[in-house]
Amino acid sequence: MPRSATVTRTTVETDVTLSLVLDGTGKAEIQTGAGFFDHMLTLLAGHSLCDLAVRCTGDLHVDGHHTVEDVGRALGTALKDCLGDRRGIRRYGHAIIPMDEALATVAVDLGGRAACVFAVDFPVPTIGTFDAQLVEVFWESVAATAGMNFHAVLHHGRNGHHIAEAVFKAGARALRAACEPDPRQPGIPSTKGTLAG
Repeated sequence: MPRSATVTRTTVETDVTLSLVLDGTGKAEIQTGAGFFDHMLTLLAGHSLCDLAVRCTGDLHVDGHHTVEDVGRALGTALKDCLGDRRGIRRYGHAIIPMDEALATVAVDLGGRAACVFAVDFPVPTIGTFDAQLVEVFWESVAATAGMNFHAVLHHGRNGHHIAEAVFKAGARALRAACEPDPRQPGIPSTKGTLAG
């Protein structure tokens, strides 16, 4: 069975439709109205080799927070739906990614429990018009709805764009590894026998 899901999330703040195919080719069709966020989601698809389609209309006249948060929630929900009982996956993944002068590590656990530790400081408040704090908001939202531990550490970096890009690429690569089938572990990858949380 293909590991795919489509999620629709509609509130007074945003209207999101998101489709995810875990075993894709990295195809991205992204339209959120926030250009830098679109760029990061395109990187996420390309480096995870997931196919990702996102359409979001949000209250960008307020700011980008609701758009980023709700797309993150939709992605986390889709990821949870794709994984089902998480049977046969590697569960853990990590990646260390350089982006010019920036270096970031991300480690994930798809163990069913939500946690986000974001040890990343941005030297600037905005990246273009994008609030740099929203990088953390996005990953918090994904982790909360996917049932995932997400740990990001910035080792060094001076450029806000490069730092965000390193985190998104590392997150994508870590997720790709964690979602991969494990030929040596066809069952639930837990000594408890369940990853229900």
